[in-house]
Amino acid sequence: MIYSCLIVDDNEIERDAIEMHLKKIAPLSISAICDNGIEAAAFLATNHVDIVFSDIDMPELSGMALLKTLKNKPLFIFITSFSQYAAESFELDALDFIVKPANFERLLKATNKAIEYLELRKLVDNTYSDVPNSSEEYFFFKETKGITKLNYSDVVYIESMGDFSKIYTKNDKHIILVGLKNLEKQLPNYFCRVHKQYIINVHHISTITAHEVHLTSNFIVPISSINRQELLDSVIDKKTLSRFKK
Repeated sequence: MIYSCLIVDDNEIERDAIEMHLKKIAPLSISAICDNGIEAAAFLATNHVDIVFSDIDMPELSGMALLKTLKNKPLFIFITSFSQYAAESFELDALDFIVKPANFERLLKATNKAIEYLELRKLVDNTYSDVPNSSEEYFFFKETKGITKLNYSDVVYIESMGDFSKIYTKNDKHIILVGLKNLEKQLPNYFCRVHKQYIINVHHISTITAHEVHLTSNFIVPISSINRQELLDSVIDKKTLSRFKK
């Protein structure tokens, strides 16, 4: 399967480097290369593209503004020199965020993630998945192989994939057609958001560092500074042994 992509960057050197790397990725076909957001918007108005690799900081129409203007949105992978845009880009449901310079390995990883998402979306088209009342100890969801029952306690963490979520257990992973925001509202209170793209089961926490949460089964997920403090305040501090009993 060949997936079409669009490159958008106002820096000629960066644009050429991204093109050189993406041409090495066999499943990709570059439909167009634009040097600004306005040109890209015009192209996307009349052409279907699966994946957009876009700079953010561009004159007149930024990469984020471009994404906001689109009615039928392709998958967006932002490539930028400014890491402070990361949080806002994930709020817009960008699939990935790459800090320049974008090397081949990092672009390949982002592309594989996009292709996995596109293939999963095909598989679950016209199917419905749901997470029932979290007061139960388990839930059901639909997969291509049928309806699966899963205990909440077996869920180690959940990763956002845009409209989908990927549920990780000790020995397996499942795709559910529920976005992370909606999923968060339906999970028991021992599930905690630690990052724009991750929810963890606090019962599976092994260690919390400044920037990561180490979970059982050797899973590691990133944690933002704000979410880390919320986790400490709401869960960890209440269960931390003290030198002096109050």
